[in-house]
Parts: sequence; structure tokens; C-alpha cells
Amino acid sequence: MGTLGRAIYSVGFWIRETGQALDRLGCRLQGNYYFQEQLSRHRTLMNIFDKVPNVHKDAFVAPSASVIGDVQVGQASSIWYGCVLRGDVNSIHVGSGTNIQDNSLVHVAKSNLSGKVLPTIIGDNVTVGHNAVLHGCTVEDETFVGMGAVLLDGVVVEKHGMVAAGALVRQNTRIPSGEVWGGNPAKFLRKLTDEEIAFISQSATNYANLAQVHAAENAKSFDEIEFEKVLRKKFAHRDEEYDSMLGVVREVPPELILPGNILPDKSPKPSHIG
Repeated sequence: MGTLGRAIYSVGFWIRETGQALDRLGCRLQGNYYFQEQLSRHRTLMNIFDKVPNVHKDAFVAPSASVIGDVQVGQASSIWYGCVLRGDVNSIHVGSGTNIQDNSLVHVAKSNLSGKVLPTIIGDNVTVGHNAVLHGCTVEDETFVGMGAVLLDGVVVEKHGMVAAGALVRQNTRIPSGEVWGGNPAKFLRKLTDEEIAFISQSATNYANLAQVHAAENAKSFDEIEFEKVLRKKFAHRDEEYDSMLGVVREVPPELILPGNILPDKSPKPSHIG
């Protein structure tokens, strides 16, 4: 941000401060002596009772996610936007390289009707699709839970198992290794192919890499974000004819200049008839 940009930002800041001061004065004149600014109470990581989330330094937790209480998140795992992991009455364990995608919910059960304690355990290199619900269940290493699937208390998904999108897996169901289950209630559909098993591992790797990009973007300072906005505006693509009408000559940063042998050919191409 240049000198002019900083000056404009400072003026805007003081105008907002003055507006808040006037608002407080107005409240007092109206007889309301308690001015209270409404702030969001959201916390990405939140303690509950004496339980504290334990998130590996190389894991990514999106700023709009909520990780609460007795929750452990392993190395290179990612908790995406809008997710809730609530470890209040029991614990949640998320292994390494696992991704829990946007708006998913992970909760626990203190115990079931037979008195069995039911934490939620999610292994390594697991993919949990968007809007899934996992409650007091165990999902072993290298498994795949599809979008919108619901896993109820006591469910166990063995290694290389797959739960189809939208499935409802009833209590205490065990999904064997190498099988796809789907439907409501979920039932066995077929065996996984070797290619699908390989896809499960690849999916986890893809999300681990993507999480690094999101983590870097979320770590940017205000100045870095504003500077990038200026660059995008300066080097925004416009049609050459549009620019010539405005008399605009746009600079191209050196790293964007392509070698001549890979530039698109703008010469007219002969039409092929027949």
C-alpha cells in the first residue's frame, strides 16, 4: 500500500471512530448509558470444561470452522470451512493427512444404551465429504465418506471402506474393508475396484496439498491482500480493441510474457467444409 493508500485508509479509520463516538453519545442522550458493541463470539479453537483442542502445527483449520474441547487433529490434516468438531462429552481423534470437508459435523456420545463409551475416531488419510455427519463412530485409515452421509453411534468403517454420498449408516453397523455401502438405510452395494482404492489415497493427498494453499492465503496480512488487489486491477485482462478505444496501454509483468512458440496463433484459420 502506497503513501496515498495509507493516508486514505487512515482517514477512513478516523471517520469510523468518530461515527462510533457519536453513536455512543446518542445512546447516552437517549438515556441508555450502556453502549455495547456487538462482536462475533466465534472462536475457531475453543476450550470446554478442562478440555483443550490439540491441533498439529502443520494442520489447516479454516477460520470459520469450530474445533471445540477434547479434539486432536494430526499432521497435514485439514478441517474446512463451516465444519464443527465438538468434543465436549467425549473425545474426537483425527489422524494425519485426513480432510473433513466444508460444513461437516463430528460429534461424540458419552455412552450408548448398553453403556459403551463412544468417542469419534477418524484415522489417517481419510476423506470426509461435504455436509457429512459422524457421531460416536470409528472411521479407519484410508476410507472415504461421501457427501451428506450420516454415520450413527457405534458405526465402524474398516480400512479401504467407502460410504456413498447421502447414505444413512445405522447404529453399530460394520462396513468391511473394500466394500461400498449406500442408501437409507445403508447396505452393501459392491466391492471396490483397485482403481477406487487408489483414488481414496490420492484424494487425501490432493486435499493435503490444497490445504497448504488455503492456509497460506488465510495467513496473509491486510497489506498483502490490498497489494494483490492493486496488482489484479493493474494487470486485469482486457480485449486489445477495448483498451485502444480508451487509449490504455497495459503493462505486462515479466513473468507473464510467454515465449513466442507457445503464444496463441491470431492469424485467420482456413475453414474446413465437407
